[in-house]
Amino acid sequence: MNDSVSTPGFTRHDTSFLMRFLSIGALTLVLGVLPAYADKSLEGKACRSVHLGYPGDRAVAFYNEVTVQKSAEGTYFCACGWDKGYFGIQEQSGGKKVVIFSVWDSGQNDPKAVAEDRQVKLLHKHPKVRTGRFGGEGTGGQSFLDFNWKVGNTYRFIVHAKPDGQRTEYSGYFFAPEVGEWMHLITFSTITGGKKDLGGYYSFVEDFKRNRVSLTQPRVAQFNPVWTLNQDRKWSPILTARFTGDSNPAENIDAGMEKGRFFLKTGGDTQNTHTKLGQTMSLPQAPGKAPQSPLPRFPR
Repeated sequence: MNDSVSTPGFTRHDTSFLMRFLSIGALTLVLGVLPAYADKSLEGKACRSVHLGYPGDRAVAFYNEVTVQKSAEGTYFCACGWDKGYFGIQEQSGGKKVVIFSVWDSGQNDPKAVAEDRQVKLLHKHPKVRTGRFGGEGTGGQSFLDFNWKVGNTYRFIVHAKPDGQRTEYSGYFFAPEVGEWMHLITFSTITGGKKDLGGYYSFVEDFKRNRVSLTQPRVAQFNPVWTLNQDRKWSPILTARFTGDSNPAENIDAGMEKGRFFLKTGGDTQNTHTKLGQTMSLPQAPGKAPQSPLPRFPR
């Protein structure tokens, strides 16, 4: 798959992954059903997409961190995926790096075919963020922050949900140690039937370069601590994660726990020495203190 779209100035993430994942439902990872995506054609072309599904109650905010240990061009490290979108960092062609936040609005392929009143609406964006629409398989709104994130640094992410009639507002907040403060990157609104919260939590590592060479390049990242915030403003940790993958039959994948965090590996010389697909891992204790809110009145 080419990582470019027709929208000038934008780079395509794997929107087909979004459509396949959400059309089946993010909770498949939590409930133990392995999604049967049509990815067998990627055998020998790409690293297998690997995921962590976090079984947590619905909440108004979802917090996670990611520390990339090995990367390559055409990689998406998703920290906060939920039942309407996902949020993470990418290394794109030429080593360009971005923070990306996407929200889904329909199951159609053509973003121009979605009636304007049913499209994702932009409510807020940081001055350095650029936005657009994606299509191909499913449609929605996406946003990019050009940011030269570093291997070995830990980056923090929060997704916040707020109901607005038949829509829900989803906001993305990003913290980088290089910046030293939370950045409110984006707020998108999409039709949900009036959901007040988030659910179906997950993370993943994906190779969207898919040029055969990319299969030989390892991608490794640590995730956690995972926290959710309920309506009473109480943070709760999620200590378990289920390891799954798409139906690309590549076997050079792995997942596990180290130093109180979960990790995902795919590609290159990776061997499945820790956790088998479909197995659930559990951390022994809560991962430190609850997150500090990036907003004075967070949430309402």
